[in-house]
Amino acid sequence: MKSQTVIPLIKAGTPAAAKAIHKLSARLAALERIDHSAFKARTKKAFGKEMLPDEVVSTILSEVRRNGDKALISFAQRLDGVTLTPKTLRVSDAERQRAYKRTDPGVRKALELSARRISDYQQRLMPSDIPAEATKGSAPGVKTGMVWDPLQRAGLYVPAGTAPLFSTVLMIAVPAQVAGVKDLAVATPCGKDGVVNDGILCACEILGLKEVYKLGGAQAIGALAYGTNTIRPVDKIAGPGNLFVMLAKRAVFGHVDIDMLAGPSEVLIIADSSANPAYVAADLLAQAEHDVLASCVLLTDSASLAADVAEELQKQLEVLPRKEIAAVALRDWGMILITRDQDQSVALANALAPEHLEVMTRNPQSLTRKLKTAGAIFVGAHATEPLGDYIAGPSHALPTGGTARAFSGVSVYTFLRRTSIIECDAAGLAELAESIEILAAAEGLAGHERAVKVRRN
Repeated sequence: MKSQTVIPLIKAGTPAAAKAIHKLSARLAALERIDHSAFKARTKKAFGKEMLPDEVVSTILSEVRRNGDKALISFAQRLDGVTLTPKTLRVSDAERQRAYKRTDPGVRKALELSARRISDYQQRLMPSDIPAEATKGSAPGVKTGMVWDPLQRAGLYVPAGTAPLFSTVLMIAVPAQVAGVKDLAVATPCGKDGVVNDGILCACEILGLKEVYKLGGAQAIGALAYGTNTIRPVDKIAGPGNLFVMLAKRAVFGHVDIDMLAGPSEVLIIADSSANPAYVAADLLAQAEHDVLASCVLLTDSASLAADVAEELQKQLEVLPRKEIAAVALRDWGMILITRDQDQSVALANALAPEHLEVMTRNPQSLTRKLKTAGAIFVGAHATEPLGDYIAGPSHALPTGGTARAFSGVSVYTFLRRTSIIECDAAGLAELAESIEILAAAEGLAGHERAVKVRRN
């Protein structure tokens, strides 16, 4: 079949389907073990030996932690061919302002609209404090509640590889600002000339982000987590990135908090015979053009739609400017799976836990609450994934690699911490003291027991 050269077309229940589903289910582990010859040659040139991605990340983080700015400058030269100094690591006010002025007014206007929509959505999510109140039933003198506070300082990572994502500045910074974080540091790669993409700096200028560093990859994550002479450490790091950024965030978790694991992008589409093949193919390609590691999956109970989408992919791919990237993603991480029925499609989607999940069926709203593990759900034929990428309102910074089973996308909650409040008067403690003392004694913690008894006596 002609379409087989573009994307695997498989029927559920076959050995090929089982193998493809297993590969996607273990996507994060598979990405860690990536072993392309070109990558191995690059690591040998940069580090003196062939290394796997997690080994590269571990080496970089250790160097940054030990040598700070010196390591950052060294890696910028060795890995990216960029010459920096401690003074030029940070983007100057003049650089930001020039970038803003150079940016097309139409792009500025679109960024401002996007920022307003993101802010409006995030304000709707802001939680309220829970006043301290007595629990119903007993001990009215003991009151409990909870308060929310913004983080003091957060680090934001903005990708800028083959496609600088200035929209990401808005998607991670606006939720932090709505949450009330006052101190934000942005890290983003620069070109070999030491210049950061105009669109990224324009977005920073629109939001009033003045602390921007010319740093990418694992070294940027290390700098934000550990701090250097130039960069103060943060409390939390948020933002998507490539495989190395994702692995670095995982490695520094615990030293600082992270938003989630967000690496190579993913889309999974559930569609039936009512779906427009051109729409489905266009949305698969919109994800495939991101990265050769992007995952693009269609689950459908319609064999005719599957064939039509495969054919449409072939046609649309030919005119896609980034077709070389998209073709590799479709071949290596793409799949059209013909399922038994819609229930099987839903079950597989929940098992794969994709970053983006689109539903193009006759009654898409009926499936929304059955889908439990996606980063974001796009409902209906016109809810194309790029709507969420740019301007719908919810953040496009979402968990990948199956981690949507446990992680959620960036929002105000990412930048808030909650603190429980406990109040107690003498009568309240007296009413609960016996039970506290029994439990403390049973655990062998005499000091705990005594702390209660001294108040009772």
